[in-house]
Amino acid sequence: MPISSSTTTSSRLLSLLSLLQVRRDWPGLALAERLGVSERTVRRDVDRLRELGYLVQAVKGPDGGYRLDAGSQVPPLLFDEEQAVALAVALRIAVGTGAGIEEAAARALATVRQVLPARLRQRIDALEVEPAGRGTQVDTELLLALSAAVRACEELRFDYRSPGKPDSGGPPRRVQPHHLVVRAGRWYLVGWSPERADWRTYRADRMTLRVPNGPRFTPREVPGGDVSAFLAARFKGSDTGGWPCRGEVVLGLPLEEVAPFTGGDTAEAAGPGRTRLLTGSWSWAALAANLARFDADVEVVSPPELKDAFAALSARAARAARR
Repeated sequence: MPISSSTTTSSRLLSLLSLLQVRRDWPGLALAERLGVSERTVRRDVDRLRELGYLVQAVKGPDGGYRLDAGSQVPPLLFDEEQAVALAVALRIAVGTGAGIEEAAARALATVRQVLPARLRQRIDALEVEPAGRGTQVDTELLLALSAAVRACEELRFDYRSPGKPDSGGPPRRVQPHHLVVRAGRWYLVGWSPERADWRTYRADRMTLRVPNGPRFTPREVPGGDVSAFLAARFKGSDTGGWPCRGEVVLGLPLEEVAPFTGGDTAEAAGPGRTRLLTGSWSWAALAANLARFDADVEVVSPPELKDAFAALSARAARAARR
């Protein structure tokens, strides 16, 4: 439906900009018909958009036309209602990422909120986003540099501060970066180590890049093909997503008291007041300690390593009690 020619220049410019954003090329005549103005008016409006910083290119051809390209500066932006709400939600979430953009995100959210219609502003204000713990702060420039290396498939050289260890000052580490991931408020770089011929995960806040970057590389696929699942598995101590240490026990508690705390573990009734539980952890000691939290008798079904872990835990507990 053509837009009335009686619309003001400002509203017509917004309509023209909206049309240019939804389609790559627009013939001049088609724009004029959609806006309800002459092609000469379209040319003048295009010049006004260029003065505002929009890079509108003239398209050659039988019909002629226009194309909106990326410019060298940030011009005024136009969003529809869904885009504005999505942007506001993303800005609220950005505060908890630890990417060093909290203040900028808050200012951008205030700018977006100020120009929203009242009905949309109420929807945004009703949204409560509580980050699950304050994220570890990472320099924004470092994140941008890591992301650029991932995109360009360029090897990185960097120094790494391991927890509890002073900087050795030795040669830099090398990694072929594949993914930059945020998990529980921390940023991690997942990459392939040519020196160790294996996948490695590094906390971004412990990295200090050396310049320039190394040679380009051919990307690989992480084990399983899903970087989020791969990272979760690494935190469990494996590459497959399962715990490296798994055991079967019978707890002296009824199933209804055990089930709320099993997570993804397998639990089933093993008689009156007893529950059979198949569970795992990243080490045998951790598995024994985790089972002890139920404050009930534990019968180890398998494997022997779990029995040994309980014996070691018992000895440590006895020494702690004597002290």
